[in-house]
Amino acid sequence: MKAVIMAGGKGTRLRPLTCDIPKPMVPILNKPVMEYIINLLKKHDINDIAVTMAYFPSVITDYFGDGQEWGVNLNYFIEDVPLGTGGSVKNAEEILDDTFVVISGDALTDINLREAIKFHKDKNSKATLVLKKESVPLEYGVIITDDEGRIVRFLEKPSWGEVFSDTINTGIYILEPEVLDYYKKGDNFDFSKDLFPKLLRDKVPMYGYVTDDYWCDIGNLNTYKLTQYDILNGKVNVDLSLNKVEEGIWIGEGTKLGRNVKIIPPVYIGKNCIIKDNVNIEPYTIIGHNCHIEKNTSLKRSIIWNNSRIGKKVEGRGTVICNNVHVNDRAKLFEGSAVGVGSIVSSNVVIKPNIKIWPDKKIEENTIVKQNLIWGTKASKTLFGYRDISGNINIDITPEFATRLGSAFASIMDDESTIIVSSDNSSASNIIKNCIASGILSTGVGVIDINNTAMPMNRFAVRHYKANGGIHVRIDYSNKNKVHIEFVDKNGANIGRSTERKIENIFNREDFERCNGDKVKDVIKIQNFASFYIKNGGDLLKDISQIKRKNPKVIISSRSQNIISLAKMFLEYIGCEVNTEYSIEKYNSVDEYFSFLSKQVKDKKADMGIIFSENGENIILIDDKGRVIDKEKYIAVISLITLKIGNIKKLVIPYNSPKVIEEMARKYDVDVIRTKSNPSNIINRIFEISDKNSLIQYILNFDGIWGTGKIIDFLIQNETSLSKIADEVPNFHYVREEIACDWKDKGRVIREVIEENKDKDIELFEGVKINDNRGWALILPDSEKPVFNIYAEGFSEEYAQELSTFYSEKVKKLLKNQGQ
Repeated sequence: MKAVIMAGGKGTRLRPLTCDIPKPMVPILNKPVMEYIINLLKKHDINDIAVTMAYFPSVITDYFGDGQEWGVNLNYFIEDVPLGTGGSVKNAEEILDDTFVVISGDALTDINLREAIKFHKDKNSKATLVLKKESVPLEYGVIITDDEGRIVRFLEKPSWGEVFSDTINTGIYILEPEVLDYYKKGDNFDFSKDLFPKLLRDKVPMYGYVTDDYWCDIGNLNTYKLTQYDILNGKVNVDLSLNKVEEGIWIGEGTKLGRNVKIIPPVYIGKNCIIKDNVNIEPYTIIGHNCHIEKNTSLKRSIIWNNSRIGKKVEGRGTVICNNVHVNDRAKLFEGSAVGVGSIVSSNVVIKPNIKIWPDKKIEENTIVKQNLIWGTKASKTLFGYRDISGNINIDITPEFATRLGSAFASIMDDESTIIVSSDNSSASNIIKNCIASGILSTGVGVIDINNTAMPMNRFAVRHYKANGGIHVRIDYSNKNKVHIEFVDKNGANIGRSTERKIENIFNREDFERCNGDKVKDVIKIQNFASFYIKNGGDLLKDISQIKRKNPKVIISSRSQNIISLAKMFLEYIGCEVNTEYSIEKYNSVDEYFSFLSKQVKDKKADMGIIFSENGENIILIDDKGRVIDKEKYIAVISLITLKIGNIKKLVIPYNSPKVIEEMARKYDVDVIRTKSNPSNIINRIFEISDKNSLIQYILNFDGIWGTGKIIDFLIQNETSLSKIADEVPNFHYVREEIACDWKDKGRVIREVIEENKDKDIELFEGVKINDNRGWALILPDSEKPVFNIYAEGFSEEYAQELSTFYSEKVKKLLKNQGQ
């Protein structure tokens, strides 16, 4: 049997370790990770190996040669242009005349390949994917199999709502040559995104082999270190090239230890090192060959590559130091830091946590390094939550952070693009907005600043000015130290997850576009944009004069005084009598405040009460009878209003909405489209419809200020009241519950829920939806919080509660059984 090692990875998230070597050549316990893969193949009698390369290929060929030293025969195939994982293997097709193994050269594994190959043969599979259980599978391709192990579905880097299993694609494949016939040599195609979905559609036998053996993708500095710690802890079945001098301590030949050197295992020290007196080498320290460590230095959980020199009284804590680095006396290097090849760290330098120093840099004495030099990487981190980036001002969200964020967003656009920036009226938000604008301008992209506004106004401005995107910053009124930064695309919709990933990757690498000084554009400042927004909102209504004659009375409230001010301006502009209510902060619970405001609406004989969300997008209504219209009830009410307005063929609603909406839509001969419940999916799906009422659907769902105007306009045009419209919505019974969990349990629990309910009527669109004769329940992992959301709708209140209780208890039980 033959094998293909894919060794073309750049390892951008591992920089500066990979600035001058390909990712497969990054050392693990002083040997390139690819060397472990070659030894694994040799162990399983796979000696003919093709190696596909693209990035610094000569580093690989110079080290391994023809492979004779390892007892294998290596053939190299270099890509002149990127071909994707499948295209790179197709490039080596000439030597692949029988069943072959494809394996990554930059992941460490001790998998029993013989067992996997036997599984492949026994199943008569044409393509077998080696799978591994992963508690937090968001960064991987998730694979779903049936009871026989046959693959039934692929999900590439899913969101939490799409995590239907915790079995991930390791990138190890056993293939028959004919599966490559789908493409021509030189085609750019990917196994997981292109080839495997085609095989699935054509019902080609394709199976998943789940391994319990060790596998770790060395994707970032954290996993790079943890992999080596795992080897030292005996979790990986690999041969170590050094002698074990005592339990947990490996020391190479020629290494000399001074007096009073203290070594606390596990520790791995290479050949020909000199370690001077009184050095402390604490657990999980790995030292390369030919290193020199001076007196009184202390190292802990640190990795030092070959030929580096560490001075006196140096402190290394969780750092990685590459080849030929000179760290001078009394320097301190903290957790997550990394120093590139050939750099010089002068005396008394402090390198702060997570700071990356690129190759061949010199840091002057007494410097405290707080930023990457020159451009670098950061320990992999998902910046985005459910819909925005949030954090504490001047702690998580600093001016420097905001500037880089602006640069990252602008770097995915061309230099003729324009981005709308805005903030609420807080000083903190304004500072962050201005820093974001500076970052955008540094790339050559233009900025239109609409100043003190709300999120719906930013969306409107993006569409009105035909901009390429927008960023809005607002304070969190329940925590005044916290800010939210929200991004939208050219349609004014929240950016999708793929765009978020692009921004995260550029931000983490600091790989920003930069323009010459003469290409920096002036900021276009729009004064009093709020008035323009209010006028345009009024223009969307059928008859403002009729509203002014009726002069409906409304009571408005919000945690954000900025939103109250904007809403008041708009509602008074269209002819309402507006009473503002500011006491929301005084109440301990939402229900208490609802009761208070309901009484206000009834006592003052108001037509409605309106509670605006802090961002101005969402509203809670209180009808003229004092009843609260919130969440699912609100979705049902605005759906009915949209249907009654007419001229609509399709109604877009979130996936977790009550089924009663379909019942209403059938009466109006309208199709209901359920979409994933995040703002990006809903808004883009609404605008894809492109009928006369798509804008109305958008406004009622995502522009609370214009939305209230549209509702009031509809009520007055039809000479009705909010309570009468609410009464027209058929009764439905809906329960939602939230269950706390650990992030690492989400994928496992969802997989086990699917397994337990495989014989039932289930849907795997977003979370797991289970239908039965009582109604339905939806189990959906939250994207932002360590919780499961349980939604249930029943044909009676009793059934809804039964479903909610049953599946809530089921999830709780699965969470307790984490050891199984």
